[in-house]
Amino acid sequence: MSEQSYVVVVNDEEQYSIWPAHRDLPAGWAVRSGPADRQSCLDHVAEHWVDMRPRGLRERTAS
Repeated sequence: MSEQSYVVVVNDEEQYSIWPAHRDLPAGWAVRSGPADRQSCLDHVAEHWVDMRPRGLRERTAS
């Protein structure tokens, strides 16, 4: 059995997730990276999603 491919997706609030590459994306999400194996996608998320607060909250609390 071959390993499933995933994509890294991001929404309008700049929140990240991984999604099976063969499935249609849910509304409001866009591909950021991939397709790749699950661990590579998780590594991408860990490297790029350093502030887990939604974008709207980050903007409201910025000085």
